[in-house]
Amino acid sequence: MDGGTLYTIGELARRTGLSVRTIRFYSDSGVVPPTCRTSAGYRLYDPAAAARLDLVRTLRDLGVDLATVQRLLAREITVGEVAAAHADALDAQIRTLRMRRAVLRAVAELRSSPEEMELMHKLAKLSAEERRRIITDFVDASFAGLDVDPGFAARMRSALPELPDDPEPEQVDAWVELAELVGDPDFRASVRRMAEHQADAMPEEGRDQGVWAELTELTRRKVEEAIAAGIAPDAASARPVADELAGAYAAMLNEQDGPEFRRDLPARIEIGNDRRAERYWQLLAVINGWPVPPTLTPAFTWFAEALRA
Repeated sequence: MDGGTLYTIGELARRTGLSVRTIRFYSDSGVVPPTCRTSAGYRLYDPAAAARLDLVRTLRDLGVDLATVQRLLAREITVGEVAAAHADALDAQIRTLRMRRAVLRAVAELRSSPEEMELMHKLAKLSAEERRRIITDFVDASFAGLDVDPGFAARMRSALPELPDDPEPEQVDAWVELAELVGDPDFRASVRRMAEHQADAMPEEGRDQGVWAELTELTRRKVEEAIAAGIAPDAASARPVADELAGAYAAMLNEQDGPEFRRDLPARIEIGNDRRAERYWQLLAVINGWPVPPTLTPAFTWFAEALRA
């Protein structure tokens, strides 16, 4: 094909696979103007115009809008800049599509109602910052004005939901449940009571989270052994377990073990033994892909009942 070749609009349509109407539109908009016209006014295009049309078609197939195409052809921007901008836009679209797919899969698996599906979609499409704000607002309200253990408060504030770009249905479901949980006034009041109790009753030497973790593990292990042995909390054989654990709690709290301490201890245990608080951490683990912590509520319930018995 030499430089003197000219195409009619029909020939150009056959060469490019575009319709005559589309080429005429690009010509009229100035994107691919005709090289010249015949004496009868028919449009003619040279090879450069044909190549320009091929580029326009490629850009439009990639989703580049016509105004950007015109700026590119006028050399106001580079192909690299256009490609980078559209790659970013596609990344955002892909994240949105992945989230929609996860929501639909969760709805299908859970057989959700239309109302539940609407809520799930609304909560799932929040930005990462908006999801974090829901949790940080909940934590701030729980601890506002209280002298709680700084380490525990920092742990609460640092444990934020990080829903991946391509979440599994159970992660979407966990996020929706978590958002509903922290919005529940009764749960918020329960967490506030826990925080107030810790601030009012916990001596400074009893705020070591490492010590609490050891004591929690001791309680879990001793009670699970008792339950596995078929020991009911009101059985006589439960007494040695309750004695050992009560003594450990008294030492940690820097208090004297005795009848008065054991009368108060069950209520203190039950303040922090809200199943929903445990669920909070389990849901965060599912969302963030962490190991899901085991349930401890039955162990502490058994211990409180054994103390009362």
